[in-house]
Amino acid sequence: MKKYEIAALSKQELIDRLKELQNRLADINFFKVIEQPQNPMVFRNSKRDIARMKNRLHQLGAAESAQV
Repeated sequence: MKKYEIAALSKQELIDRLKELQNRLADINFFKVIEQPQNPMVFRNSKRDIARMKNRLHQLGAAESAQV
């Protein structure tokens, strides 16, 4: 996902997608033990997407706490 796509998501959507990506990464890591993936860039891209989403959630949380 691109930064602008992540920025357009609401907080609940981010949480849902983050859980989905983490489960997908766990599945990929599990199957990596059995056989090598066809596209090894899937790992890097998944990890980066997870990091971007966590960063956006942190930004939203900081903005909420600043408003209070």
